[in-house]
Amino acid sequence: MNCESVTKLIPLYFYGELPPEEEDRLEQHLDTCAACARQAESQRALSAALDRREMQPSAALLGECRHGLMRAIYRHEAPLLRPVQPAPPWARLHNGFGAWLPSLGGWRMPLGASALLALGFVMARLTTPGAGGPFNLASLTPDVISSIRSVQPAHEGGQSGEVRIVLDETRQRVISGQLNDSNIQRLVLAAAHDENNPGVRWESVDLLQSQSDSSPVRELLLNRVAEDPNPGVRLKALDGLKTYTGDPEVRKVLAQVLMHDDNPGVRIAAVDALTAHADDNMVGFLQGVVQKEDNTYVRRRCVKALQDMNASVGTF
Repeated sequence: MNCESVTKLIPLYFYGELPPEEEDRLEQHLDTCAACARQAESQRALSAALDRREMQPSAALLGECRHGLMRAIYRHEAPLLRPVQPAPPWARLHNGFGAWLPSLGGWRMPLGASALLALGFVMARLTTPGAGGPFNLASLTPDVISSIRSVQPAHEGGQSGEVRIVLDETRQRVISGQLNDSNIQRLVLAAAHDENNPGVRWESVDLLQSQSDSSPVRELLLNRVAEDPNPGVRLKALDGLKTYTGDPEVRKVLAQVLMHDDNPGVRIAAVDALTAHADDNMVGFLQGVVQKEDNTYVRRRCVKALQDMNASVGTF
């Protein structure tokens, strides 16, 4: 076993990934080679430093995880039409290292292997139960989410073995208060319009239902039930308007939803809300819906509403 093969195997040796016969040969080499022994000692120090690293999840991180769960639940996608899948994360990481490792000469293999294993070890620690759950990329200080911009040798030529890592960090801020506070309500109203995060919109609309007697909140609910691209958010906004289905403006929006919404569940909820305050003006409208509606369940709900009003299903 020569020095080049030993330097490749040292990181694997410390993580117990070598078969017993290779471990024996590597240890015999370390007993006779001072340079490789120094390399092994550096790896031992790195492993010890990683073992000492402990992190507690912050409230901001837990909040982000909850939002991630909501995004996963309420994201409206067509999985059969997805484009070609991108390369796996480890493949992209490998390509990133490949851009600078060739210039490191003899340090290429040990430094690359150590860096990759160190990153993998940190990620494993951070995604282990009790260590805070999944992480975006890295979080090195409390309340700070970090992404790696670049990884380079710290000195020209890379002879020292020191690595320079550049992080982009976003510090999170937590604001608490009562929902009837004007500043808090303003932030929640803004969150309900977040185009990129249906989970945040759903949570915001859910909170605002209790404030639907406020004109700005009711306008927001009308906007979301008519225009939000996510059916889960539209249903949640419709729930917040049920108390006001006697209001002419609310009924007008719900009628448009019943006629044009592409989700049958939302259309059924609109029928139920409209017929909770049924009047004679609804008869002709529901008869028209029955004639054009192509969903059996929505059509049956309209027919039942007409029957409850002692009205005919067809028009004469």
